[in-house]
Amino acid sequence: MRDVINPLSLPNNAAPMWYRDPGLRALAFPTAIGFGCSISLGYDGSLMNGLLANKFFVSAIDNPDPSKLGLIVAGYTLGGLPALLPASFLADRFGRRVALSIGCLIIVIGGIVQALTTGGWKMFAGRFIVGMGGTFCSISGSAYTAEIAHPRNRAQVAALIQTCWYFGSIIAAWTAFGAGYWNSSWSWRLPCLIQILPPLVQLASMPFIPESPRFLVSKGRVEEAHQVLARYHANGDKQDELVLFELQEIKEALETERTATEGVSYATFFKTAGNRHRLAILIMVGFSSQWVGNGIISYYLVAILESVGMTSPAKQQGFNGGLQIWNWFLAIGGSLCVEWLGRRKLWLTSAIGMFFSFAIIMGCSAAYAEHGLTNAGPAVMAFVFIYFGFYDIAFTGLTLAYPLEILPYSLRTRGMAIMSFCVTCALFFNQYVNPIALAAMRWKYYSIYIVLQALTIMCIYFFYPETKGLLLEEVATVFDGEKAILSAQREGVAADDSKDGSATHLETKDYTEARAV
Repeated sequence: MRDVINPLSLPNNAAPMWYRDPGLRALAFPTAIGFGCSISLGYDGSLMNGLLANKFFVSAIDNPDPSKLGLIVAGYTLGGLPALLPASFLADRFGRRVALSIGCLIIVIGGIVQALTTGGWKMFAGRFIVGMGGTFCSISGSAYTAEIAHPRNRAQVAALIQTCWYFGSIIAAWTAFGAGYWNSSWSWRLPCLIQILPPLVQLASMPFIPESPRFLVSKGRVEEAHQVLARYHANGDKQDELVLFELQEIKEALETERTATEGVSYATFFKTAGNRHRLAILIMVGFSSQWVGNGIISYYLVAILESVGMTSPAKQQGFNGGLQIWNWFLAIGGSLCVEWLGRRKLWLTSAIGMFFSFAIIMGCSAAYAEHGLTNAGPAVMAFVFIYFGFYDIAFTGLTLAYPLEILPYSLRTRGMAIMSFCVTCALFFNQYVNPIALAAMRWKYYSIYIVLQALTIMCIYFFYPETKGLLLEEVATVFDGEKAILSAQREGVAADDSKDGSATHLETKDYTEARAV
């Protein structure tokens, strides 16, 4: 066996800095189109907070009681459930661009329904449709973005995908803030209508962006994939060593996938102690990402602010807008520190910080509500920022990145489906139950999330192993022991049989992300 090959050490006809290279500058456009999916999701995530502070909107959806309001807000999450399987199938069968186009078109339809109709159940229908489109975009867009990225930038690109959620939320928050000054129904219709702009830009861009090289190779269109890689990763040099290496990696990964998934099913998660450990982490990550208090603030910030005396719609919307900017910067910073600080340290710092911040939010809310301490209101607002800062540094990026790292190749797609299902269940609970519980219990309801945060800290401490700096087979040994090396070689380590019978070991840390997609 020859020495391990580091692909980034191979000669490559591209400038070290992307903005100085024509091919990489051209690649920035399709990358931005992929980021647009997270932007659309973030826009919806912040839109409802802005609209619920708008008296015209609340009147337009029939002044719903907490139960009905919960269903309207949860319409987006419910819409995503029936789209999970067809979105994945269409992305693999017809290409990332086709699935992405379908998702964008569905979001446009749902956005128009929301903007041009009135009534609570019609708004629910519009959000349900947007949720379906959002799932199509999320599944196809994230895969597309990672698959076209240059190896040199792939880790950063993958980490930044989730942070774009906050960019969309910033747009929604400040759009709702500005439109809120209009004394008409367009104060809420316009923010709903603007929701269709990102998918419209994506739809118009589809003829001008390349298809995923991985999808092209999977359909036997190897020469087209070669051209795409050469165009964007080596300025058209088809004999570039890095491009040839990438092409060979994709071909071998696809062959490995076909071999590794034979006989693999969801039941495989229960067959070994290592896989049961992975399954437990997937479930914990899925639920904890939504059950550490973020759900109650993200979708019902208006109710929290009103409970501590901020009743002005303009101030509520301005607070929401500032919070989303703060979230974006902290999420980017946390994503860029993942490899430097390590996953486990970030997870624990984030969870412990949220626990103490949320406890202070609860205490100050109680002081304001029960004892009339006016100074407690501003303290709650300040600690909402501090709480989300701790959430952003780990949970925004690692909720997606950590499960991808701990799953072996043959179980990766099934594992992510399990985690997505857990996230969806947790989201639906949050969006339906939270308004009812908040109305009934007010600040006392926060105690439920403090208990869940304490449980999350314990789960991270006892069950989340560190994966910093580990190769795929080394991560497998953490869960399965030394015998995992042979399993990892069957699942993800590419080897070429040369004429003299030797083999080339191509698995590297830099290509762990490539294998994930």
